[in-house]
Amino acid sequence: MIKCHLARLMGEQKMRIADVARETGLSRNTVTLLYRETAQKVDLEAVEKLCLLFDCQVGDLLELS
Repeated sequence: MIKCHLARLMGEQKMRIADVARETGLSRNTVTLLYRETAQKVDLEAVEKLCLLFDCQVGDLLELS
């Protein structure tokens, strides 16, 4: 199972789903699915945009558990 740490990263930055969607250009639905950890698949471009926004590595965002 892959765990997504988007909610934690957003909390540390005090960002809302709308803020992340606006800053990255990702759809609100994509951000919501990742935030709630209900996404079935993720586009690599989305992962890249999130990593750039939060200045983190892929391993900081996604974890194989």
